[in-house]
Amino acid sequence: MQMPKYLVEANYRTSGISGLLKEGGTGRRAAVNEMFNSLGGKVESFYFSFGEEDVYIIGELPDNAAAAALTVRVDSTGAATCKTFMLMTPEEIDVAVKKTGTYRPPGYQIEAEVSKWEGEGGHLAGGEAGNE
Repeated sequence: MQMPKYLVEANYRTSGISGLLKEGGTGRRAAVNEMFNSLGGKVESFYFSFGEEDVYIIGELPDNAAAAALTVRVDSTGAATCKTFMLMTPEEIDVAVKKTGTYRPPGYQIEAEVSKWEGEGGHLAGGEAGNE
């Protein structure tokens, strides 16, 4: 079974940039590989970027607890901050959209079994806003 994939967006703070200047990009990539490996995962891709984020990483980790540990560990250093996102395959989305559940949007008075959505785009069919 394949491990879950995560996207990590990281930004260096001043001390992190100093470390990057000292170690270089390959040094940082090696450190990230080591961190993923220590959590039971592996890095699939690692890229530096211009723009709002400094680094984008896609990797596999065994579970959400490992992903949270990665984020907490990086953020605790103060040298960088990161945001971690769980990634889903198109096949996982196929399974998700077939699952049913009841949901009443805020402000709508409708019966749970009447909670239908018109086509794509999420426009609520029927039901009236207000009354909440």
